[in-house]
Amino acid sequence: MLEFLTLLLVTAAFTISNAYSVEVDPALKNYSKVSGVSGNISSIGSDTMNNMMALWCEGFSKYYPNVRCQIEGKGSSTAPPALIQGTAQFGPMSRAMKSKEVDAFEKAFGYKPTAVKTSIDTLAVYVNKDNPLECLTIAQVDAIFSKNRFCGAADDLATWGDIGLTGAWVNKPISKYGRNSASGTYGYFKKKALCKGDYKDDVKEQPGSASVVHGITEDLFGMGYSGIGYKTSGVKAIKLAKQGGVCADASLENVMSKKYPLARFLYIYVNKQPNTDLDPLRKEFLDYVTSKEGQNVVIKDGYLPLPATVAASQY
Repeated sequence: MLEFLTLLLVTAAFTISNAYSVEVDPALKNYSKVSGVSGNISSIGSDTMNNMMALWCEGFSKYYPNVRCQIEGKGSSTAPPALIQGTAQFGPMSRAMKSKEVDAFEKAFGYKPTAVKTSIDTLAVYVNKDNPLECLTIAQVDAIFSKNRFCGAADDLATWGDIGLTGAWVNKPISKYGRNSASGTYGYFKKKALCKGDYKDDVKEQPGSASVVHGITEDLFGMGYSGIGYKTSGVKAIKLAKQGGVCADASLENVMSKKYPLARFLYIYVNKQPNTDLDPLRKEFLDYVTSKEGQNVVIKDGYLPLPATVAASQY
């Protein structure tokens, strides 16, 4: 994460007209069609990236109409075994591989998997659109979702009154929504928002990012976490503050200035032997993903695009 934010601060060359209007880095390469590309693309991994993978495949197939895509998004933890077993060419993950996953891959092939940064996700804490809450500190988020309060809160937070809401909200329990343990988002939130603490037993685990947002849309007293790309009109992404920091929304500007605390790279992992080239299908797909056209897809899906210096020379 430190490497990620440092890279953004040093190299980002986006145009920001306001907090939520972002254009791709003009230094990114345009994608150009090449000959000899055909076949089927198979992808197994992140639910967070499922829609973006589908949009990339749709855009890629406009250049190569004979290419077909099969995409399965059941969680980031499904990507490493799929790559090891050869059931997928691409393993999208909303987190970096864990050391034990890298070790299992290396044991099978004798070399490490190749990680390709594709985009930037800001993880949001959502409440119902009619909820008046505006901001929480990370310590408060931890005290709501975790048993341990490792982020420093003195007391457990269980009701809306505990976090400052009044009137009809005061005694209402906070109805918590989250992801299941197969999800990279589950692990990332546990590490960064719960300071590696354990989730409370009453967090309603959902199979996908959209399910979290849907649950909060239907539940006036709901709160949950999901990628910013899943925001709908039925929910509100509240501002977050680091300890001693200011309340900040999930804009690129706040990610770059380190004011917003929950930002991460989204990856595609591939099996690539050292000192060899990828086959044309995989190479061209990744070239498309990291091109100006592919990064416009990232914006279309509600995520933040890569700086050209991060996108280049990854595989």
